Amino acid sequence: MSKKKRAAKSSLSASRGPDTAPSSTPSSGLTRRGFIGSSAAAGGVALTANRARAAAKPKTLAAARVPITLQVNGKARKLSVEPRVTLLRALRNELDLTGPKEICDRGACGGCSVQIDGKLVNSCMLLAVDAVGKKVTTIEALSEGGKLHPIQAAFVKADALQCGFCTPGMVMACKTLLEKNKHPNLAEIKKGLCGNTCRCGTYTRIFAAVQAASKDV
Repeated sequence: MSKKKRAAKSSLSASRGPDTAPSSTPSSGLTRRGFIGSSAAAGGVALTANRARAAAKPKTLAAARVPITLQVNGKARKLSVEPRVTLLRALRNELDLTGPKEICDRGACGGCSVQIDGKLVNSCMLLAVDAVGKKVTTIEALSEGGKLHPIQAAFVKADALQCGFCTPGMVMACKTLLEKNKHPNLAEIKKGLCGNTCRCGTYTRIFAAVQAASKDV
């Protein structure tokens, strides 16, 4: 190394001095070791909190059943249900009336349709306790002595069903419609059945069945 280069290097080292060496600590004051330590501490706090919640074991209160009497298909039926139970589940699970079907459970398809005091109602949207003192009619009440109701017979004759899952609710909707309007036109039939869904798409035959039934009911 030449004398000029050695002299320049010595001069640069002297100008830096002992306190001007580059620092390994970031200007923010956060070091890698400190970050790892704080993360571990936070994890420990969270773990302790989770263990405390698990040890608490909150009490679960059982819903008490209440005795009720429902007027279903002209008969007084006594049963015991939780206050949260819908009329649909009370009919199916407690009274073994499985005509009304639980499909959407949101009041959107009409598969669970029954009559309450002559009005069409989605039984999945009504609590069983709220039906006390009212007349409930399900599709099981339509046929008598093994003889089909004219609406049921019209559905069979018109082949107005495929899977049949929506049919009980559809028949109850037709019954309600024809009780209000004995001879509906096509537009009135469509409006009367607009709350019932047939996923098989047999609407044309359903409409024909209603028109045929209107002559016999």
